[in-house]
Amino acid sequence: MAEAANSRLDLSSALDAVAAALEGLVPIDAIGVMTRAGEAIRPLAVHARTDRRRDDESHQEFVQRMADGPDAERPAGTAANPLLPLLEQARETLVFPDVQHDPRLRDTANLRRRGVRCMVLAPLRMGTDFVGGIVFVRATGSPFTPDEVRILEDVSKPVASAVANALAFEEIAALRARLEDENLALKEEIDSSTAVGGIIGASAGLRAALDRVGRVAGTGSTVLITGETGTGKELVARAIHRASPRARHAMIKVNCAALAEGLVASELFGHEKGAFTGALERRRGRFELAAGGTIFLDEVGDLPPAVQIALLRVLQEGEFERVGGHELLRTDARVVAASSRDLEEAVREGRLRSDLFFRLNVFPIRLPPLRERADDIPLIADYYAQHYGRKIGKAVRGIAPEAMERLVAYPWPGNIRELQNVVERAVILVRRDVLELADFELPSLRPASPESGGRGEAPDAERRRIEEALAASRGKVSGPRGAAEALGEPASTVESRIRRLGIDKRAFRRRVSGDAR
Repeated sequence: MAEAANSRLDLSSALDAVAAALEGLVPIDAIGVMTRAGEAIRPLAVHARTDRRRDDESHQEFVQRMADGPDAERPAGTAANPLLPLLEQARETLVFPDVQHDPRLRDTANLRRRGVRCMVLAPLRMGTDFVGGIVFVRATGSPFTPDEVRILEDVSKPVASAVANALAFEEIAALRARLEDENLALKEEIDSSTAVGGIIGASAGLRAALDRVGRVAGTGSTVLITGETGTGKELVARAIHRASPRARHAMIKVNCAALAEGLVASELFGHEKGAFTGALERRRGRFELAAGGTIFLDEVGDLPPAVQIALLRVLQEGEFERVGGHELLRTDARVVAASSRDLEEAVREGRLRSDLFFRLNVFPIRLPPLRERADDIPLIADYYAQHYGRKIGKAVRGIAPEAMERLVAYPWPGNIRELQNVVERAVILVRRDVLELADFELPSLRPASPESGGRGEAPDAERRRIEEALAASRGKVSGPRGAAEALGEPASTVESRIRRLGIDKRAFRRRVSGDAR
């Protein structure tokens, strides 16, 4: 009987197995299990002989109605049942040999109407805890004998275990469903707050920026995205493109800071054959390639003056010429520009044309640095921990609380890109399934002072080291004998620090040219 009762997590199936095991031993017409749900009584599961119920009612309806007291309005799925309180008060098995005349039952009309003649009601306990009750119903006039009652009392013990297991399983299933719903809601919230493109976070500053993304995406207006290096400007540009009617066409990216000064115009507008040494054939520029789509001008503030004039013409008239050519070309490419510099300061210093700035600044979107989005750091860090865990093939469950606290406290001068790299490195190093503080290689994970640079040194000293490296490399940052190689740092990091400190790397190129003259 115990094996039958506990053979299935589904209690209805378990009662079917119990009824089958009782057959030939104790004749019964129905079994019902009840438990308390607040102030109401909740029928958990039933088993009833098919010939004892109407064709239009379920097993549950049959047993519930047989065991009910007076018909009364009640919440759906619950019974205003007088039996369970009676059992809970008695704390022992109750035998009803004659339902019709038993004084303990306030109203027997419903029971008689359902054909109930006698019942046994046994308590279900787990240890000393009252779990509920199990009712055995017989529709014949023959009452249960004392031996049959003892057997049914014995049966109630494994059924109590089955009920407890079923309730625990039901609670776990409900918690799992609620967790899945919460995860889905969180994912939907993240998805809605991050538009598209893998932008993770729900902080107020990011929400404000992404709200502007949603507002401008469907238009053809020029957008200027500003923010420190590593804040996700390219992701936002791609989000704008994908949410626009231009999504079926290409988004062409141009990193204006990475192009040699003499090649910027050729890259943007193309060139004719023979336009300069090495121009062996006509080449289409990025504006032509972006026809019908979007052109993303990253670090637009680094464009040389001559190219600024040509770009202004494109923004004003939609026209340009290839380098070395005279044919007037038109473009319908949408311009999305970005800069990690203060472009208004660049205008004041004469490094950027004011009329170009105003043409670019039609719809500005500022991306907050990660230090202003501390609430998003756990979400982003967990995302990258799981992402790189899957990519590398390690089962990473998460990040230890102490490590997460220090990640949140760190100022992240390199923003999300720095956090991404730090987490990837930690996933490579970790030997367990949780990232501990020791797995993160970052300068002591201590908050740096606002005046200090990313290396914890004073700005003057940092500027002096970078300028010395630029002087030695003649203004070259990346590649062999570049400033980044001399400093022993990635070129992108050096570029970020150059912009943050406002160093004009082109001045070192001009200085070399002046010395040569």
